[in-house]
Amino acid sequence: MFNLEEELKNLPELPGVYIMHAKDDTIIYVGKAKILKNRVRQYFGSNKNHSPKVVAMVSNIAYFEYIVTDSEVEALVLECNLIKKHRPKYNILLKDDKQYPYIKVTINKDYPSVFMTRTLKKDGAKYFGPFAGMQTVKTALEIVQKIFKPPLCKRKFPEDIGKGRPCLNFHISNCFGPCIKGNVSKDEYRKVFFDICAFLEGDHEKLVRNMREEMLEASKNMEFEKAASIRDKIDAIRKFEEKQKIINTDHQTDMDIIAGARLGNHYFVEIFFVRKGKITGRNNYRIDGTKDSLDGEVMSDFVTQFYAESEDIPREILVEYKIDDSGVIKDWLRAKRQGAIELLFPQKGEKRKLIEMVHKNAEIAAENYRINNIKLEEKKSKILSELAKKLSLEVIPKRIESYDISNIQGSDNVASMVVFVDGKPSKKDYRNFKIKSFEGQNDFLSMQEVIYRRFRHAIEEQNKIDEGTLKKENAKFLPLPDLILLDGGKGQLSSVMEIMETIDMEIPVFGMVKDSRHRTRGLVSTSGEIEISPIDSVFKFLERVQDEVHKSAIGYHRKLRSKALNKSELDNIKGIGDVRKAALMKAFKSVDNIKKASLSELLEVVDKRSADAIVQYFKEKN
Repeated sequence: MFNLEEELKNLPELPGVYIMHAKDDTIIYVGKAKILKNRVRQYFGSNKNHSPKVVAMVSNIAYFEYIVTDSEVEALVLECNLIKKHRPKYNILLKDDKQYPYIKVTINKDYPSVFMTRTLKKDGAKYFGPFAGMQTVKTALEIVQKIFKPPLCKRKFPEDIGKGRPCLNFHISNCFGPCIKGNVSKDEYRKVFFDICAFLEGDHEKLVRNMREEMLEASKNMEFEKAASIRDKIDAIRKFEEKQKIINTDHQTDMDIIAGARLGNHYFVEIFFVRKGKITGRNNYRIDGTKDSLDGEVMSDFVTQFYAESEDIPREILVEYKIDDSGVIKDWLRAKRQGAIELLFPQKGEKRKLIEMVHKNAEIAAENYRINNIKLEEKKSKILSELAKKLSLEVIPKRIESYDISNIQGSDNVASMVVFVDGKPSKKDYRNFKIKSFEGQNDFLSMQEVIYRRFRHAIEEQNKIDEGTLKKENAKFLPLPDLILLDGGKGQLSSVMEIMETIDMEIPVFGMVKDSRHRTRGLVSTSGEIEISPIDSVFKFLERVQDEVHKSAIGYHRKLRSKALNKSELDNIKGIGDVRKAALMKAFKSVDNIKKASLSELLEVVDKRSADAIVQYFKEKN
């Protein structure tokens, strides 16, 4: 049994990570601390200095655990990893954790090539980026191809020189033809790729200066075709330069510039990538659930989560607001970059102007989201009005619930309930059920059981609310739906209508029927089938609901089967969650070794409460 007072007393005065759990063992928050004892105890003190978000989180904490680390930097890294793995409800989450694309030039090889990659390696090649997306990389590679004409074919050099005829790209002047014997020497081949690197690095002046010298030399030697080719390259580079945004012509330091703008419960973060004084890319993020978070807190979480995934860390990072634990984060970034780094919060001068430029872009992103959201809400409202009209409903269905059954040949019967509020999925209201009243395959009985249990829970919760023993916002099965959509036809509909009459619930119920190819066909009521045109927006909405509930039911069924296959005896021990289980298995390699371990050996891996629980469990079992 978790004793809060005792656990708070036993907290060590060491750096580490603390993990907050809800009653169902779900991890709801992960944090780092310089001194665990001081930081964790703050949560359970007076609420007057806490934000509404922290107050809400603390009210849902059933127990906590912690992991001691050797330093604050180690705690920061572990915190990042745990947040990424568990995505806790009360942490600020960076949803877009994709790897950015780069352009790679294999200048470390005798015959280099140039292409896009998402993986950075210390292999001697040159990497350029990051770029904000594939289209940006594609455009950059097209410009490289137009100016320098590197080979696009899959021939290997020097092995394939002189083998076969040159391809079409050579004949249309889109390749300098290294495959033709005697056409291009190794040094000439490599020089093209050194020029590509200089171009991508942004060192255009030096590149153009060298090209001009080559052009004049070619002219003197009466190589007019070669001179004209070089002239065309110079013109193309100059035209490309005109399109590029130049940030600073005096200081060519690589930097990332980060700024943000608020919109209600959302925070829009914009990041610009500047390399060699020019913007090479940008991206923006929408971070939800930030209403009660300070600007510095959002920026701190963004920086740690973003650079945890990035291998390309520039010399300077400009951030709009001073971030929490900036010293620790800077040490971590320095170690990750393996070089000096500046984490700056400029308040004036040229760098402040850069921050303001990026901030304006974040404001534009927030405003575009607001406008698009309004349009989307109007569209959804129109669809729901049309749905109400087609189904002859008295009210527009603001809350729609849909149900589906999943099993494998009658085994492991489960059901899912998905909820759409104002036309969009409300995933926090989704519920899953294990069928308990019978074994075997019977979708009609399964649907009856699920509907009965769902509304029984609602009635019980309403009674508790009336008695004052439950807060309305903590109810899991309220409010009631305005419309129920079943994944199934007349059989499922009839079985559910029997239950609805028994429990005296007057809520419209319809079945979603499928065609012979298992695709959405329309709706069925007690009076018969309601045909809806496939090109109708209402049909598209129903198709989405049916797909969502089917995906949810299948996903829950797979999760249970996977959990059963991967179940460990450690799962039976109270207080041993995924984090501690992973630490124990890493240290002892098997459950048998954990059984044989002494208390002192266990204490080297987990805290005393967990070690005592493990010893007691296996003692009682034996």
